[in-house]
Amino acid sequence: MKPDPNPPLPGPGNVPDDWSLRDAALEIVRRLREAGYEALLAGGCVRDLLRGVAPKDYDIATSAHPAEIQALFPRSDAVGAHFGVILVKSRGHGFEVATFREDGDYRDGRRPEQVTFSTPEADARRRDFTINGMFYDPLEDRVIDHVGGREDLAAGLIRAIGEPSDRFREDYLRLLRAIRFATHLGFAIEPVTWAALCENASRIAAITPERIREELDKIWLSPARVRGFDLLVESGLMAAVLPEILALRGCEQPPEWHPEGDVFVHTRLMMEQLPPGASLPLVLSVLFHDIGKPATFTRDDADGRIRFHGHDQVGATMTKDILRRLRYPNAVIDTVTAAVARHMRFKDVQGMRTATLKRFMAAPHFADELELHRVDCLGSNGKLENHAFVLARQREFADAPLLPSWFLSGRDLLDHGVAAGPDLGTILTEAHDLQLDGAHTSREEALAWLEGRVGDGG
Repeated sequence: MKPDPNPPLPGPGNVPDDWSLRDAALEIVRRLREAGYEALLAGGCVRDLLRGVAPKDYDIATSAHPAEIQALFPRSDAVGAHFGVILVKSRGHGFEVATFREDGDYRDGRRPEQVTFSTPEADARRRDFTINGMFYDPLEDRVIDHVGGREDLAAGLIRAIGEPSDRFREDYLRLLRAIRFATHLGFAIEPVTWAALCENASRIAAITPERIREELDKIWLSPARVRGFDLLVESGLMAAVLPEILALRGCEQPPEWHPEGDVFVHTRLMMEQLPPGASLPLVLSVLFHDIGKPATFTRDDADGRIRFHGHDQVGATMTKDILRRLRYPNAVIDTVTAAVARHMRFKDVQGMRTATLKRFMAAPHFADELELHRVDCLGSNGKLENHAFVLARQREFADAPLLPSWFLSGRDLLDHGVAAGPDLGTILTEAHDLQLDGAHTSREEALAWLEGRVGDGG
């Protein structure tokens, strides 16, 4: 659905749930204006206000130079004074206040060599996309649009300001930002902008992994993540940042289990099945759960049957390498890698002894792993018997901890004459298994079992 071509101006009553943040931003604008400087809201917040969406942050552009901003706001931080950006605090919130500027040459595809303080018109024309190039005067309730942003916002278009290739070559991260905005907003990418994006896709390699990861995460966390997935593939950006995903294309699967087609199609179908609010580790687990299949693909000579021996463990290793390459935090790496390594165990849940099942279900992120299994089924044969079985056992086990405190300890075994070493661990695990299975319901029962198992050691 396209935005209203004549939306109401973003006055104080148009965007709910934003009063504290908005008032703090307006306070900065007022102080700058009272001091004789031009001051306007800028960029994404203007876009969101025109869409009737509460901005997550407000940026302010001004004719005041950095030293003048700091003189007016003595407790501010010169986080980017070289680029004319000062961090100003107001009512507990932080705002970037930037001097109107023009950028010099971009020699590294990331940042300008120098900046020149300038006018609102010049400042607008150095920005990335028209919908992000507008200003808003909140005191006079007036949108200032030098780049046609309001028209493109109404038309639902992502359009680079000026010559698209120039904008992308200034900062190659804009390649991913275009995909992210198209994904979140549901907008089309204007054809000339799209052509330039595809032409420059491979240049994303000039950007640090951390910045790439941040943009990818915003795409994966969008309810429209499948559209982002498709745009990444079609543009050539997926080949540049996650080539392992494209290796899934053409990797055949056993048709009796995967009537949907190859591993790439299967993975994409799973992405479609994810709930809108899926966690980042869950989305990443879906992306990489079968990443090891191309490397483990075999076909039996006798019957032609396709197999992927150990693809879960190979995939876990590949997943760890990919996430490290993109500089993910260890907590995310560990969670996603475990999900990939364990995802094939769901086929065995109905045959697990109770103790084994409880330990399996007690994993810290089991809810996401169970959801991974659900969409794995929906993206292939649609059989959800094991999923239903686990849900039933969750209800059955709900009244007590899955892994309660152990009835027996290592000290108990030592007191009964069991020597420290492998046998002690084996017997202790055996006792805990019986406890989890319900064979032992008290410490006394467990001690009696131990007496029979090893004697009293006396």
